[in-house]
Amino acid sequence: MKQVELAVRAALDDIVRPDGLTALQYTALTVLERHPNLTSAQLARNSFVTAQAMADMVSALRDLGLIERHRDESDRRRLVLALTPVGRKLLSRYRDQVAALEDRMLVGLTDRQIGQLRESLLSCRAALSGHLPH
Repeated sequence: MKQVELAVRAALDDIVRPDGLTALQYTALTVLERHPNLTSAQLARNSFVTAQAMADMVSALRDLGLIERHRDESDRRRLVLALTPVGRKLLSRYRDQVAALEDRMLVGLTDRQIGQLRESLLSCRAALSGHLPH
């Protein structure tokens, strides 16, 4: 799995490099797209980076105008992160290229094998998070 991750990350780096991004920064943006208003610590956990690495990443993404920090509406003491319109536009611009990367990765598999792979990976994730199917 690690070798696949490294190959995907290298290819994703090539895709997003024109905008001065890394694969990890792009991934953090997609996490915020799916789960808006996360704290920096929550984003770090969901992006598989350390809190310190995320602090640096948040600064870089804010400097690029891709994310913003604001007070959480439900708990005004918390600062949370969200995509800006510029960040949403950037993700939209790359959506087709990233989908093509996934297609390229799966090109040697049948539809049935792709379904089995997805099911297997979801089962692995569930097992690691303590949510085993019954």
